Amino acid sequence: MLNKVPEVTVWFWIIKVLCTTVGESFADWINMNLGVGLISTALIFTGALAAVLVWQLSAERYIPFVYWLTVVVVSVTGTLYTDILTDSQGVPLALSSSVFAGVLAVVFGVWYVRERTLSVHSITTRPRELFYWLAVLVTLPSVPPPETGPWS
Repeated sequence: MLNKVPEVTVWFWIIKVLCTTVGESFADWINMNLGVGLISTALIFTGALAAVLVWQLSAERYIPFVYWLTVVVVSVTGTLYTDILTDSQGVPLALSSSVFAGVLAVVFGVWYVRERTLSVHSITTRPRELFYWLAVLVTLPSVPPPETGPWS
């Protein structure tokens, strides 16, 4: 299996920020306009996330469209999870961010103990790719929704 993650350059971060912004905005738009409720919307996108992750994991090499689609869907799903925690369950963002930071530390710890590397240049095995996507997923629920940020 070839490396399944793009080279991390300034363009990677520009595209990543744009994908995350689009994902968060799309999640908020869907939640407000789809009319099925926050939980149902999150379930729909959890299914979509599972589908795109299967597609991404089945690819034998880095395919830009599949990779970045996965990033966008992870962003949408993570934003919906955050909205459920903060808006529906009343969990303070500081608390959920702290918990997810702890979960991320555990993911990195287990990843390193098992694989002896955290390098994105060595995402060449299925376990490393699974750890990579798990790390990406647990970072997104701690991103503040736009309505709670300093710009509101």
